[in-house]
Formats: sequence, structure tokens, C-alpha cells
Amino acid sequence: MYSAYTMKKYTVVVLIAIILLSKSTFSQTVDKLFINDVSIETSISGKLFGTLTLPENTTKKTPIALIIAGSGPTDRDGNNSMMKNNSLKLLAEQLALSGIGSVRYDKRGVAASISAARSESELRFENYINDAKDWINWIKSNHPHSKIIVIGHSEGSLIGMIAAAENANAFISIAGAGRAADVILKEQLESQPKLIKDMCFEMLDSLKIGKTKDSINPILFSLFRPSVQPYLISWFKYDPQIQIKALNKRSLIIQGNNDIQTTIEDANLLHHANPSSKLIIIDKMNHLFKLVDGDRKTNVDTYNNPNIPISPFLIESIVKFITSKDVMH
Repeated sequence: MYSAYTMKKYTVVVLIAIILLSKSTFSQTVDKLFINDVSIETSISGKLFGTLTLPENTTKKTPIALIIAGSGPTDRDGNNSMMKNNSLKLLAEQLALSGIGSVRYDKRGVAASISAARSESELRFENYINDAKDWINWIKSNHPHSKIIVIGHSEGSLIGMIAAAENANAFISIAGAGRAADVILKEQLESQPKLIKDMCFEMLDSLKIGKTKDSINPILFSLFRPSVQPYLISWFKYDPQIQIKALNKRSLIIQGNNDIQTTIEDANLLHHANPSSKLIIIDKMNHLFKLVDGDRKTNVDTYNNPNIPISPFLIESIVKFITSKDVMH
């Protein structure tokens, strides 16, 4: 007979073996996916590079999602020079393992698409919208029988809901803002000393109505330098609530309740603006799709840890939505 110690030791060994086997099996399964580098010549200027990920058993009617990254110099995998979490790469792989293909890409001026960068004074928010439209058209041309679903993460949510209006079949927002950028900036500046806050608010109000200012207080230069003002004007024009209300596509809004960048209020605002959308709140999920137990530091630590898996509830929700009759027929 086994002693209690022997049984406990045996159980631990079995658990370790199961964990190692599951990791090995997952790795082998991912290796079987069809993963190819792809590129497009944009309608504006420059070439953008991305990754096409398809399931092992791909058919002509395999649905394909366009995954649009969030703000800043975020690449196709969800990373930048300061952090590596592989959030978008993991999302693409998990979708493919569930029968859904995807295209994700390096934004204009980022990673492999660095040569497509525009000067700061020439860059407009519409450039990102048109780039997403170009990728949608690429999918439509190369996979004419596939349903196209746009998945926008964070700032990519606003870009995606605008780009999806023409040739996409459905739209998914993950951690998308529910308020216009100028409103969010005002909220972020609320804690500044009154003098600085008043100057910032005056500048934001001016840009909101399309008026630039050449004379900028040095204190505000990093945020409102003349070369960046045209981009801010182009960005402030788009209110996510107005855009999603006008979107005549099946829509899914997903938000984690442990997100320290966007909130459940943002998700509710988007859902209320488009009541026909489906709203899902995922418990413990943070901004990068990871499930987090712990304080803010624990949450932030996940931003630079590519080994933490993304929420299975996120994948389950997306797959259920995409494979529903409302989207596939």
C-alpha cells in the first residue's frame, strides 16, 4: 500500500507531468497553424507588414478577423520597445486554434512598417483608419468567401468601428474608450495645478473646434507642440459613441473589470449608444487580456510578461460571437 507521503509525492509528479504535457501539446498544436508574413501597399503611402494566422483545417469559408492594435508604438504582437506581453499574438493563436483566422499588423511607423512613417506634422488619425480599411480590402480580395470581423483593441476600437462600416461583417471592441479623446485628456489633467489645468483645457477646447495655436507655453510644449496639433484635431473629431451608434454591423463589446486603462463605464457608454450590441464584462481581466489577482503592481507586471496566458473567457466570448448565425449567415 502507498503511504500518504508517497501518494502526495505521486500526485505532485502527475500534476507536473500533466502541466508539461499540456504545454508541449499546445506548442505542437500552434506549430501546426498556418502562419505567414503578409504585406500591403497602402492607399496613402508606404508599405505595411503583418501576419496571417489560419487554423490547421482552413476552408474557403473560414472567418478571418482583422486585429487592430492600441495606441502608441504597438506592434502586431501587442508589444513595444518598453514591454513585451504578446497579447495580440496570443489572441491570434488562440482564435486559430478555435477555427478562426486573423490578420494583425504593425502600424504605420512601427516595427516592420517603420518605413511608412509620416512626419508628425503630416500624420492624421484618418491615416490609421484608411490603413485598417486597406487591410480589410486585402482580406476581402484574398479570402473572398470568408466573413470579415474587425477586432479593435483600446484605441484600435475607435479605428476599427469606423473602418468596419464598409466591407466588414461584424465588429468587436476590446477595452475600447467610450468617450472622445479630448474628454479623456481633460479627465487625466484634472489633478494638475489649476493654472496648468486651465491652460490645457483652453488648448483642448481650441483644438476641438479645429483651431491651432502657434504660441505655446513651454510647460505645455510636449503635449501641444505645433507639429502635433493637426493630429490632435483629427483625433478629437471622432466620438466613439457617435461612431458605434452609426455602425450598422453586429457588434460585441468586451471589457475586463480589472482594467486600469479603460473602464466598465466606457463599455457601458458604447453599449448604450448601440443597444443592439452585445456587452460582456470579464471578471479579473486586465487591459492586456490577462487574468489578474492582486494589486496594481501585480497588474502592471503582466504588461511585460509574455508567458502569462490570455483569458480563456475572452476567446470563448469572441468565438461564440463570430460563429453565431447572426455573423456567419
